[in-house]
Amino acid sequence: MTTPFITPEDRTAAEAIVMIGEEFSIFDDWMERYQHIIDMGRKLPAFPPEWMDEAHRVPGCQSKVWLHSTLKGGSLYFAGASDAAIVSGLVALLLRVYSGRSREEILATNPVFLKELGLIEALSTNRGNGIAAMARKIRELAAATQPA
Repeated sequence: MTTPFITPEDRTAAEAIVMIGEEFSIFDDWMERYQHIIDMGRKLPAFPPEWMDEAHRVPGCQSKVWLHSTLKGGSLYFAGASDAAIVSGLVALLLRVYSGRSREEILATNPVFLKELGLIEALSTNRGNGIAAMARKIRELAAATQPA
């Protein structure tokens, strides 16, 4: 059985942000970037249906978004899903940055990168608020995790 948790592709959260920025720079316009984000979401591992409940739901998102975390070896791993294609992609983007990182690295990685990548401005107000709510939830889960 494959794990629903995201294993980091990049060594650090900062490196993941740089790589996402470089990937976005390849595309000429936001429609191509949106398609890339949607494709990222399609590659998310299956999210267990039993976690699609209110306990795992991220408040502040127009679409339904669920997150679950687990602590392994001093790193927090996240699984996530949404009922909307573009939002699934935004979940994948955030998990690429934050999953598999230490509590300290997650808390030190300010989600200002979403603004710096132009994501907040490129999304509708509701989607922008939603991705900010997802980043906030990830950081809340990290803050609530007891250091190893």
